[in-house]
Amino acid sequence: MKQLIDGILQFQNTTFPANRALYQSLAGGQSPQWLFITCSDSRVDPNVLLDAAPGELFVCRNAGNIVPAYGDHAGGVSATIEYAVQVLKVKHIIVCGHSDCGAMKAVLHPEKVAGLPAVANWISYAERARAVVLESLGDADHPSQLVAVTEENVLAQLDNLRTHPSVGAKVRSGALELHGWVFDIRHGTFKTWDDDAGVWKPLGAIGEQQIDSTQAEEVTHV
Repeated sequence: MKQLIDGILQFQNTTFPANRALYQSLAGGQSPQWLFITCSDSRVDPNVLLDAAPGELFVCRNAGNIVPAYGDHAGGVSATIEYAVQVLKVKHIIVCGHSDCGAMKAVLHPEKVAGLPAVANWISYAERARAVVLESLGDADHPSQLVAVTEENVLAQLDNLRTHPSVGAKVRSGALELHGWVFDIRHGTFKTWDDDAGVWKPLGAIGEQQIDSTQAEEVTHV
């Protein structure tokens, strides 16, 4: 606990005074443009990864960056999405998976979480990703399985997002855009799903639309 308390003191004594005007401007409300849905994994910190300031991201984190289809699970994820879209009026929703994801390992090997009923139930929302990957690659011990299921899970959750009425309506009107990303922890790089081309592409440092295609290794999803 001492480390956390020292962190609070550092914030109060240094970080907050240096950003006092920002926090005062945020004290009465927020207006983020992005809803960032990602994993609870301690190695995936949205504000650090995106160099985002307080107030810029509305964040939803859970094991496996899962979005249950509308009506399947009346929980915090659905409430967060609805609030972000209807009240905050975010312009973008990003579903971001990551390498070495424990939840995706459990999706591939559900027997390993047989003694964790809540976990087992939650990752069942990623069953479609597992089925697609096993159909394509076969044995769950194939070395590329974890990468494939991580990518396929992002696509499955994007599809689930579209079942939410508030999301579907905004996407149809052009007021909302959906994005699928995967973060590689070891290399600090991102891939983004190109829905038109049907491939994963490296996500450039200055935006999805400015990737050097001569350097991009395109990988079709399974």
